[in-house]
Amino acid sequence: MDRAQLADFLRARREALRPADVGLGPGARGRSAGLRPEEVAALATMPTEHYAGLEEQRAPQPSPVLLLSLARALRLTPDERDHLFRLAGRRIPERHTASEQVSPVLLRMLDRLDDTPAQVLTDLGETLAQNRLARALFGDFEHRTGAARSAVHRWFTEPGARSAYPVEERREESRALVAELRAALVRRGQDPRSRALVARLRAESDEFAGIWADHEVGVLRGRRRRISHPEVGMVELDCQALVDESRSQVLAVFTAAPGTQARRRLELLSGAGARFADR
Repeated sequence: MDRAQLADFLRARREALRPADVGLGPGARGRSAGLRPEEVAALATMPTEHYAGLEEQRAPQPSPVLLLSLARALRLTPDERDHLFRLAGRRIPERHTASEQVSPVLLRMLDRLDDTPAQVLTDLGETLAQNRLARALFGDFEHRTGAARSAVHRWFTEPGARSAYPVEERREESRALVAELRAALVRRGQDPRSRALVARLRAESDEFAGIWADHEVGVLRGRRRRISHPEVGMVELDCQALVDESRSQVLAVFTAAPGTQARRRLELLSGAGARFADR
């Protein structure tokens, strides 16, 4: 780990970003044109003291998960992300055909959505980025690793993954998730990551294996979702899926009409500073 160069690189990239680049207002910024350390820390969902420690060459070696969060927060290119990993003394992540680097277009859109839940997922259901309200509503899944990053894998293997969904809607959700995964598998061709995910799900979940055998196929599309939140109750939302050019990533936006009970509950959730712990 090269502490001096890591600190210099982080500082340079932070100062090169404008607040508007990440969806922030200018505020009372004084002479500082770039982002403040606390703003980068918030974007990376890490303590400000930890980020400041990296710039001051006194923090411990950052984990690969934290480095990915920093790369996203600082809007690094794939080459810059690799450089960040090298400076931190970590193995450089593999670059997949469907990149885990969030689509710049989708990320710019996510940056501007602060009053409605939104998150960027891969076509395998892996959470790449969430805004504050999405973490409050669904839980924080950005920092999951391995198969647990995939919402499809969690749905079929984790007992609590369905608890927020009405019982009568779970079967339909199961079939929709499997159909979308089937389409992604074919679209990706011989991609080993998608095939490994499907093989693991077939081995771990009889329900998944049974639905998979029906060979249904679907595409990412908008649909009505009802989510039961422990603090504000049932929230009924319209989910709109905005897909990137390669169809490997999607921005899922969950909206409620103004004046509805769902809109009021989202406002309550946002204003209450709800817990972001992974549920």
